[in-house]
This record gives sequence, structure tokens and C-alpha cells, in this order.
Amino acid sequence: MAKYKIGIIGFGKIARDQHAPAIVNSPNFELAAISNVSGGPSPGSIPSFATYPEMLKQVADLDAVAICTPPGPRRTIAADCLAAGKNILLEKPPAGTVTEVADIEHRAKAAGKVAFATYHAQHNAAVKAAAAALTGKRVKVLQVTWKEDIRRWHPGQDWILDAGGFGIFDPGINAMSILTRIMPEPIFISSAELYVPANRQGPIAADLSFSTGLQPDEQLRGVLDWRQTGPQTWEIDVETTDGLKLKLSDGGARLEIAGQPPLIGPPDEYPDIYREFASLLDASQSKVDAAPFQLVADAFMLGRRTPVEAFSF
Repeated sequence: MAKYKIGIIGFGKIARDQHAPAIVNSPNFELAAISNVSGGPSPGSIPSFATYPEMLKQVADLDAVAICTPPGPRRTIAADCLAAGKNILLEKPPAGTVTEVADIEHRAKAAGKVAFATYHAQHNAAVKAAAAALTGKRVKVLQVTWKEDIRRWHPGQDWILDAGGFGIFDPGINAMSILTRIMPEPIFISSAELYVPANRQGPIAADLSFSTGLQPDEQLRGVLDWRQTGPQTWEIDVETTDGLKLKLSDGGARLEIAGQPPLIGPPDEYPDIYREFASLLDASQSKVDAAPFQLVADAFMLGRRTPVEAFSF
């Protein structure tokens, strides 16, 4: 079977480090073009274009595009690509607003094309195993600890702390995506405190309270912080009403269940994304999951803003 020809729109750090290698090593895709407004180098001899309309025009036989730009312009880009007859893959967060995600899904259906909103943390083997272990149970204690160094992972990216950049929820949506994958019942934001630097619009940290509405004594909390230095912390601790205790760490790559050997999955998130994308294309089926993004939106809607000291890269 011939490989799907795919282009990347937005060739920043995540596209360079994750999408391009996953595509190049995939048996299902051929990386045929890159649109990169920053003008940086493309891998090997891949054709590179300054704008995505130019890429769509010059490489007309693309089957799909991976949209890896900042989230703000994604709805417009997705609409243009769908109108050009291309299937689309969306890096997280899938768009600038939840309403835009619904519009992308509607446009893909109307165009008869596949749209795939991806959340890479969900593709860890340990996350899938945790979801299976929690099936049919009730969670009484949840502690999300998602702390990392913004200067290490987003050096100089001022847009990410602007309005519409999502702040700490840019990485925090990874935790939200794991929750919506593993929780046996829907989970909701019940309150939030957002810590916003004096010179910025987006939060650099957040304290969250969750609820399932199933029991009055549940203790479901989350702490997100971009000011962590040294070791990085991406952990989710869960305890169920029947005594099961499990811990996901390393961003969902490691699972520990009391009394069992740890499960450490391979570094396979993005290859697994492209395996699933190929399956969706084969079946002409979209997958546009807005649940993790909705939790982020609800945190902003309910969140109390607390000013903190100014931040500079």
C-alpha cells in the first residue's frame, strides 16, 4: 500500500523534535513538505515553503497535513486545508477555543475528510494500562502534580504567556488529557486559582479542584507550575474506594500499582499518534476529542486570578 503523503505546517520545536522523526520513521507516511514561516531549516531535502497556502498549491498531491502552529490560527489553517481537500492532524491544544474545535469537526465532516485532535500523553502504554486498571472503579483521592521549567521547554516563547497562549495549561493539558483517558467517570473542574505574573496575561501556575459528583468525601486536586527548576515532576496519584492505589509518573510513561512491578512503556507517544492517524485515514473516520480542552477552558472560566511577581525569559 502506498504511503500517505503528509505536510507539516509550523516547524517549531515540537514538530522538529517529535512530528518529523515520527513521520520519517513511519511505514504509513511520507513527509512530503513543510511550511515554516520562521524560515528555519527543514530535515534533509524536504521541500520547505514560507506559507502554508504556497505549500498547498505547490504540493497538490498531499493527502494530509499536521498542524503544529501555536493554537491561535489553527481554526483558519484547518478550514483552508479542509477546503483544499486535505485530511488534518492537530497538535494540542487543538485550536484557540473550544468553539473552534467544534467548527473544525463540523468542517471536516462536511468536507468528507478526517480530522484528528491529538493529545500525545494519552498514547503512553502506561496510561492505557492505568485506564484499564480503573475501569468500573470509583476514585476517592486524586493528586495531579505537573511542575516543569518554562525556560527549559519553551525558551523565549513569549506568546505562550499572552492572552490565548494558555500559559501553564499548554503543558497542563497533558495532565488533563490523561485524566479524561483514565478516569472511570467524567471529571469536572470545581474551582481554580490561577497565578498570573504582573507583566503577563497567561497563568504561570494553577491550583485546581476537581469533582466527579459521585461522593461527598472525594479529594481531587491538581497543582500545575511552570517555575520548577531541577528535576521535572509530571505525576498523577490515584486511590479508589476499594483501596487500589496507582501512580503515573514521567508524564504518563511509568505506571506503579501497589503490589505489582512498574510498567514503563517505550518512548512511543508520537509514533503511536501516527499509527492511529493512519488507521483513521484507512477508515475515513475522524477523532476530535474536546474533553481535555474543555477542562482547560473551565479552569479559565472558574479561575480566580492571583497576581505574582513579573516573569522574564
